[in-house]
Amino acid sequence: MTPTDDIQRAAELRALLDRYGREYYELDAPTVPDAEYDRLLRELMALEARHPELQRHDSPTRRVGGAPLDAFEQVAHAVPMLSLNNVFSDMQLEAPVERHAELAQFDERVARELAVLPVEYAVEPKFDGLAISLLYRDGVLVQAATRGDGVTGENVTENVRTVRSLPLRLAGDNLPSLLEVRGEVLMFKADFERLNQAQDALGEKRFANPRNAAAGSLRQLDSRITAKRRLSFFAYAIARIEGAEWPDTHQAEMNWLATLGLPVVEDALRPAVRGLTGLVVYYEEILARRAELPYDIDGVVYKVNRRDQQEQLGFVARAPRFAIAHKFPAEEALTVVEAVEEQVGRTGAITPVARLAPVFVGGVTVTNATLHNQDEVLRKDVRIGDTVIVRRAGDVIPEVVSVVLEKRPMREAAGRDLFSPTLEPVYPSYRLPTHCPVCGSHIAKLEGEAIARCTGGLFCSAQRKQALWHFASRRAMDIDGLGDKLIDQLVDRGMVRTLADLYRLAVAELAGMERMGQKSADNLVAAIEASKHTTLARFIYALGIRNVGEATARDLARHIGDFGALCALAEGIDDPLARARSLDILMAVPDVGPVVAESILDFFAEAHNREVVEALLAVGVHWPQEAAPETGPRSLAGKTLVLTGTLPTLSRDEAKALIEAAGGKVAGSVSGKTDYLVAGEAAGSKLDRAQALGVTILDEAGLMALLEQDT
Repeated sequence: MTPTDDIQRAAELRALLDRYGREYYELDAPTVPDAEYDRLLRELMALEARHPELQRHDSPTRRVGGAPLDAFEQVAHAVPMLSLNNVFSDMQLEAPVERHAELAQFDERVARELAVLPVEYAVEPKFDGLAISLLYRDGVLVQAATRGDGVTGENVTENVRTVRSLPLRLAGDNLPSLLEVRGEVLMFKADFERLNQAQDALGEKRFANPRNAAAGSLRQLDSRITAKRRLSFFAYAIARIEGAEWPDTHQAEMNWLATLGLPVVEDALRPAVRGLTGLVVYYEEILARRAELPYDIDGVVYKVNRRDQQEQLGFVARAPRFAIAHKFPAEEALTVVEAVEEQVGRTGAITPVARLAPVFVGGVTVTNATLHNQDEVLRKDVRIGDTVIVRRAGDVIPEVVSVVLEKRPMREAAGRDLFSPTLEPVYPSYRLPTHCPVCGSHIAKLEGEAIARCTGGLFCSAQRKQALWHFASRRAMDIDGLGDKLIDQLVDRGMVRTLADLYRLAVAELAGMERMGQKSADNLVAAIEASKHTTLARFIYALGIRNVGEATARDLARHIGDFGALCALAEGIDDPLARARSLDILMAVPDVGPVVAESILDFFAEAHNREVVEALLAVGVHWPQEAAPETGPRSLAGKTLVLTGTLPTLSRDEAKALIEAAGGKVAGSVSGKTDYLVAGEAAGSKLDRAQALGVTILDEAGLMALLEQDT
């Protein structure tokens, strides 16, 4: 007798798989990843194999897809649309034989039954889209139907006609009187991104992935909506031919379809491979370039290449015996959120991170996944204790895709009704902390920005390397020889904890570092010492204030003039009136708007940042007193100039500084708003465009003549 537990488990599996299948195939809204569905299906198949009496005609193991939607006319498939059996590789195993054991078993069975060694296979990617059957009569597309349940599908002809890559009439002469082609409708990654951007603009729900987007688009009752969404198609098989010879091999089949104008993926046109070695080489090659492909694939398909051998092998209940799908390591998996913590990035960005129960996904064991920002956490409603779908594609950082709400830990709400108790989540919604978990500085989130940031830039150890690199860069303090590799060593060894520590470095301790000799150490210390003499504009820029670039730093230095006065603007800004006054003063500076002004105040309001600035001044960083703000007109005020080519005596930076000092703006490209193009030797395309637009062309002498009008 069949054990009761097995009977109950089989019933549970059938119910789950029916539900998940309907969500996937009919509603285009799956709630579990493909890997979870495959795992449950394999468990049911194993149960039915051990206990044949559990097999039922309506078992998910005998079904191929979902029932057709009532909204579409039903189409009976003249040749059933079967699915493929799957094999998996255990990528955690190092030995190739053990890793691909299931594939080896498939090859051994095929070779044994055909009495051929090695077997020749056609190989191609397994698309993650929607299977379609296309019927051409005398070369004209007359019908398109979804897979449905494999026997009956949905008539989606009008929608498929909108797929621009698909020919409505086949190319060439001597076309077959009837040709039924099987293939996949899918959405390329770039088109998927464009669609979701459009959904965002309309305030509509985003699609979860390209497969759902393609399926939802193809099942629109209004084909005009389908036409607005870029769908693509690839053919992968012939189901019927009348009035023409059937090619002898699958590879010849694909080449013939390509000559008819049907889209065929390039991999399907490559030469067939031989034996298990050829299959494994192709699998690992395409797995390595999976992330670079313009479309999603979830595995590869192998088919015995010769048609007579396919016929010899035949079919089982739901799949051909001459073909197999080799699934990739799942890019999505289920796991549980054990905690939510915050990471502080090199630029101060605060990123919520889910700490997960370990799960193998995308070829590695994952214990952490990004939640991006507070808005994303709230949109997905991720909470501690939730069962979530985690995705890892290629080398992309793992992310939480969605929550399986039915598995959320719940408890009876306080003050419950004893007769109909109300349940509430055990854990509350996520809230971003108000202070940096690393340095304790205030966390600020500017209006219009999704990312919150720590305001303790110069003090925060998480941002230390980025702050040092920016401080030493050529356009800031210009410390020659202090590159990112050396900064890594200095910070990792604890030799530099603040910016002021740079000015305390000695030649002896530097000379003993990796890739640093006596001469290099001498040169670096000299460069650090020379950087003490700078300009106010460079110093402001070097501080790395959020949203303050070179031009803004120069404007602040020119119009405020005194660094002490700039710092003082942040005093007492907890008072709304004082803050408003300071913002008004800052926004009087050219090109400083509310966002930049808020960033400046937030920076100087942090006591940590003021302490670092004071330490820099204490070690001798200084600059000449800025001249009084210009009040009269300047020669290039309001003018836009573009620099191109090599000038005789001025460097690009020197010319730019002179132009900006005269009130001009330097742009990177020529447009209708350009007033002058300053052209040197080897000017190139910018000169051509300026001449075409009628822009005034200056050489270095002409530029200097304009600048001399200020003197």
